[in-house]
Amino acid sequence: MRKVINLAKVEGKLAIRSIDGILFGIGMPLGVLILTSMIAGNKQAGNMSYTFLDSSFSSLLVVGICATAFMGIPLTICDYRDKKILKHFFVTPASPGHLIATQVLVAMVTAIISASLVALVSILFLDYRMQGNWGLLIASYFLVMIAMYSLGLLIASVCKNIKIANLVCSLVYFPMLFLSGAVIPFEIFPKGMQKVANILPLTQGVKLLKSVSLDQPIGNPQFVLILLVMITILGFGLAVKFFRWE
Repeated sequence: MRKVINLAKVEGKLAIRSIDGILFGIGMPLGVLILTSMIAGNKQAGNMSYTFLDSSFSSLLVVGICATAFMGIPLTICDYRDKKILKHFFVTPASPGHLIATQVLVAMVTAIISASLVALVSILFLDYRMQGNWGLLIASYFLVMIAMYSLGLLIASVCKNIKIANLVCSLVYFPMLFLSGAVIPFEIFPKGMQKVANILPLTQGVKLLKSVSLDQPIGNPQFVLILLVMITILGFGLAVKFFRWE
């Protein structure tokens, strides 16, 4: 554990130097939250019984997860593989497994900071009051996080080099970000686009968080729970099977 923490301190400093992670993972959700509250915060979200602020709160919690899962973890691991850093870890007391655990830990801290800031700004400055249970929301948040990180590690496992990883991550990240309802309210999508967006696993994660935060069923929460657990099991299982150190 000490090795992971020591590595996390180094990786954390490197992450702070990357303006992309801070901008998209932390700055973007706060900016979208403020804009949403200014433009349509108290307006009814489509034909729903809740406002756009109510909808955006739970949705924006996953932006940090999306950024770290599909642009942070896989790109960093693939870059280390290309540079033979993973191979070099074989001759050090810290195994490559420690490096992977470190990447996940740093990503989790970044995502939690993002979600915490969204929650604090919503409650302290936008007068947001959640109708659901905070404990269930936190548990659901970590389930979504683990499921998305399993997919990120799977991408890192199957991509042979950083160029392929960049392409795959971009093809996964941007649809997840903009079509899942994480940034753009899902309620304003046309019906056809909603059907397409429902295919994305992050869309189901957003629906689960909305269902918990609004204390009302959004879609099928039981199905979403089973889906996310299955994604987690398959994602980590396939990531372990296909992972290559060099």
